[in-house]
Amino acid sequence: MKTESLIVRDRVYTVSELTRLVRLELESAFPFVWVEGEISNLRQPASGHFYFTLKDENAQLRAVMFRSDASRIQSELKKNNLSPRFELKDGMKVICGGRITVYEKSGDYQLVVEKLEPRGKGALQLAFEQLKARLQAEGLFDPKYKKKLPLLPKKIGIVTSPTGAAIRDILRIIERRFNRLHIIIYPSLVQGEGAAQNIAQGLDYFSRRDDIDVVIVGRGGGSIEDLWAFNEEVVARAIFNCMKTKPVISAVGHEIDFTIADFVADIRASTPSAAAEMVVSKEEEFREKIDNLLNRLCQLEKYHLERLRSRVNLLAEERIIRNFEYHLMDLGQSLDELENRAWKAIQARKQLLSDYKNRSQQLGQTMRHLLQIRLSELDGVWKRLASSLDNLSPLNVIKKGYTICWKAGGLLPVQKASEVEPGEEVIVSFYRGELDCRVNRVDPKVKIESKFIKENQ
Repeated sequence: MKTESLIVRDRVYTVSELTRLVRLELESAFPFVWVEGEISNLRQPASGHFYFTLKDENAQLRAVMFRSDASRIQSELKKNNLSPRFELKDGMKVICGGRITVYEKSGDYQLVVEKLEPRGKGALQLAFEQLKARLQAEGLFDPKYKKKLPLLPKKIGIVTSPTGAAIRDILRIIERRFNRLHIIIYPSLVQGEGAAQNIAQGLDYFSRRDDIDVVIVGRGGGSIEDLWAFNEEVVARAIFNCMKTKPVISAVGHEIDFTIADFVADIRASTPSAAAEMVVSKEEEFREKIDNLLNRLCQLEKYHLERLRSRVNLLAEERIIRNFEYHLMDLGQSLDELENRAWKAIQARKQLLSDYKNRSQQLGQTMRHLLQIRLSELDGVWKRLASSLDNLSPLNVIKKGYTICWKAGGLLPVQKASEVEPGEEVIVSFYRGELDCRVNRVDPKVKIESKFIKENQ
């Protein structure tokens, strides 16, 4: 009916005029319509707009979603705690809401998309599957990166809300099973805006601490919207980075809940309580393991001794060695004593280690004391030798009035009178000063003792 009012019969229109009238008619007839179809020929140029074709088995429709509408759709999803990070791609089935118009330059009619959502699956589920597939292709789920938990960690880091039920359950379990464990809590948001970044910061903090043995990240149960922070890529990569230095346990929601964090982490715990049970065994279980090992050791020792005793008994029954019966009895008694000593040694193993430690410290003190004594003795010997060497010095002898006679210009000492000839020049050294002399007479037969005797007479 509207066409009759706008288009004048028998009038000749230009292409632009007719196209404009068709656009007005279409926009008036379809101000807003929902269209279901499959995306094809998707492209997004630098302008930020999305251009694609909606099609089914029998027809196709051009569509455009302007950048402002795309941003608004993302803002609405974020406002409702939904992830806007599902990606449009060819082959995706969607439901689009918008208005029908005509792009006058090409004369094509098209759908201007103002609302869009995946068909069959919600935006969150689609975003989950797309991110999971991408991270799996990158290798973040590869079992080769998974670490085993330490047998008995000394310090545990926990990233979760400090006021939620999850931390209360974890602390209660750990207190009951091993109350001497050191726990560090990184308080974090676990849902809503900023939660993913907060969780990633906590994981990064624990990854840089060398004293943390294992990290638990998680929260209690909830809807997929409540748990969505653990499906964010920033959390997945933070877990993967933390796993390079220490094992990470993902404890998100209930047993039926699965998140991206569960696939990346070393171990997925069905609940926060289950994570606490995984990370520490009961103290009684460790005691039982130690007792079992001790009992097994004793049994093996007894079995070995029984075999030796049986061999001895068999030898005792042989005629050829009956004369050694008493000797064999002594051996049996020795075996009993060895068995008793072995048992006592096992029982006293901890005390022996302590004694060895004390003895080592005492020996160290004794060694230091003996070393000081020896150094003192060597110092005294050195001083005595230095004094003796000083007494034997030729200078000390010369001080008493003796002299040294040199020949060959002071190079060779004269020890006998026969070593020089009459007329030869010599040098006589005193304690202070020297004399240049010429030898007038040489008498090798005169002894210094006889001269002293004559002078004394």
